[in-house]
Amino acid sequence: MTRRWFLALLAPAKDLRPVIVCFGDSLTAGFGADPGQSYPDWLQKDIDKRGFRYRVVNLGISGDTTSGGVSRVDSAVALKPAIVILELGANDGLRGLPLSMTRNNLDEMITSFRKAGAKVVLAGITLPRNYGPDYIRDFEKVYSDLAAKYKLPFVPFLLEGVATVPALMQGDRLHPTGEGNRRVAETVMRRALLPLLGK
Repeated sequence: MTRRWFLALLAPAKDLRPVIVCFGDSLTAGFGADPGQSYPDWLQKDIDKRGFRYRVVNLGISGDTTSGGVSRVDSAVALKPAIVILELGANDGLRGLPLSMTRNNLDEMITSFRKAGAKVVLAGITLPRNYGPDYIRDFEKVYSDLAAKYKLPFVPFLLEGVATVPALMQGDRLHPTGEGNRRVAETVMRRALLPLLGK
């Protein structure tokens, strides 16, 4: 047995599964939840359980804005993803940034991912009620308009069925618990991802 052949046996096999990139902020990163309990972690478990061969990569960065997302699109594209789940904008809204900027940044990211050959799932979000009904309505409309423009699989509210259940949210009332993230993964799978996995 040659040394090179022996080292080849020890080397981990290259993972050739198509990549699903979860591209977002703290809601994607799994802020505050135990390791292995972000929603992308739960998605991987569900995908494996269903017998699909995909590798989920978590590219969530806590505190990220849509401008930050634009600046790191290339790092996601370099993974040659088959599918991108795009979840950004909550921090734009919480900071009261211009909605035109949020819209343009999301549009640029969607365009970049699609040009790279990825199918894009858009995940929307909303804001605390004290931001006012007009701003919240216009903020939510950014997502629905872009989903319609590009005919994207769309999750209107990522935290559907979670945000209003105190037991599923952390003390900050902004981030899900580990169990809450499991429910988020179920929503993403049911509402948008599952039809894409068999294609």
